[in-house]
Amino acid sequence: MRIKNRITELFNIEYPVIQAGMVWVSGWKLASAVSNNGGLGIIGAGSMKPDLLSEHIQKCQAATRKPFAVNLPMLRKDADDLVETIIKEKVKIVFSSAGHPGKYIERFKKNEITVVHVVSSVKQGKKSEEVGCDAVVGEGVEAGGHNGPDEITTFCLIPQLADSISIPVIAAGGISDGRGIAAALALGAEGVQIGTRFAATVESSAHQNYKDAVVSAEDNSTTLILKKIGMARLIKNKFSDQAFQTEFVKCASKEELLELLGQKRERKGIFEGDFDNGMMEAGQGSGLIKDIPSVKELFDNLIKQYNDAIEKF
Repeated sequence: MRIKNRITELFNIEYPVIQAGMVWVSGWKLASAVSNNGGLGIIGAGSMKPDLLSEHIQKCQAATRKPFAVNLPMLRKDADDLVETIIKEKVKIVFSSAGHPGKYIERFKKNEITVVHVVSSVKQGKKSEEVGCDAVVGEGVEAGGHNGPDEITTFCLIPQLADSISIPVIAAGGISDGRGIAAALALGAEGVQIGTRFAATVESSAHQNYKDAVVSAEDNSTTLILKKIGMARLIKNKFSDQAFQTEFVKCASKEELLELLGQKRERKGIFEGDFDNGMMEAGQGSGLIKDIPSVKELFDNLIKQYNDAIEKF
């Protein structure tokens, strides 16, 4: 895999492979391992208070001399404090999500921070370019975690984004191997963001039960729930069944659904390994994942798979 394009140059990385900033999964160990192996590691701030984020940034800085980023979910009530932490710790790349792309961009730009926003539609991509983002992540509905309401697939979203904006596009959603990387680049992306595949690695901070659930998953093992309050994709379990019944059979209100979601479901599932009662957020590409390698082993596999796929063209 010898690729030099706007994404590798923007982040000063060897491979156009970005590890998604996932809650309860992507701490400093995973982020630094990805960066040390030629990709761009991301610390997921979505499950961190400012003090903990600061600790992870400092440990990542000590573990790698290569670039890494922080993912900032802007719906967090303490987002202002997280932004201040990012600036204070001199992070130079931010991936923002779940909010207006222009909310903090002036403050980031004043501090010479590269800004990438996660989008699920062409309209959002255009807005991100308009306000000054340096690139976008186009995330299809195949992705794990919270997704866009229009349920546009990666295969359909990426070429439309690439045709509609001039800043680089990073493809996300359902990419779990080197074949997926090749396909994403063929569709017009200049990089890929991979989540679930990195979540099931040795360096991931996810619970072993979560990693085992991903490895055991098949093509139809994930489902979309909570469409009324912020659709999420996760591995099917008792909680997903309960959420479906609550939302579509009992026709619960948004307040009732928020109460159901608010019982620390993500932490229970991903970090504590409670398979029955937690949210095991994972993408549709889980069915392709059959092992739990180290990040180095995973990169070796991704590169080989990519090269094999390219040779078939």
